[in-house]
Amino acid sequence: MKKWGLILLVILIGGIIGYNYIYQDHRDIETEKPSFVLTSDSLIDEFSKNTTDSEQKYLNKTIEVSGKVTEINVEHLVLNGSIFCQFLGPIPNSINNDQPIRIKGRCIGYDDLLEEIKLDQSTIINH
Repeated sequence: MKKWGLILLVILIGGIIGYNYIYQDHRDIETEKPSFVLTSDSLIDEFSKNTTDSEQKYLNKTIEVSGKVTEINVEHLVLNGSIFCQFLGPIPNSINNDQPIRIKGRCIGYDDLLEEIKLDQSTIINH
């Protein structure tokens, strides 16, 4: 009888740990303090010199990047032709090409095919 009680206790504890792991709170990048603040040129330069080291350094980190808008779409924009910034909602109409801007987002890696650094959950700091 004790054996079954112990087995049930282990299953219950495992279930609680598993539930908390799967349903943990999501990060709010907009309110997080950035781990790195840099220019788009310096970020692009780091990735062009050593992609592997740069990915290890910046992957899943909140970063703030300043640069010039080179492409605008409904829910993303590109800085200096090489930093793709995905937003959760639509980008304000006041943003224009060739405009200097600062953006905060989570670095999710480097796309070898498009040669772009990818940020998601991006927010505009100023423009």
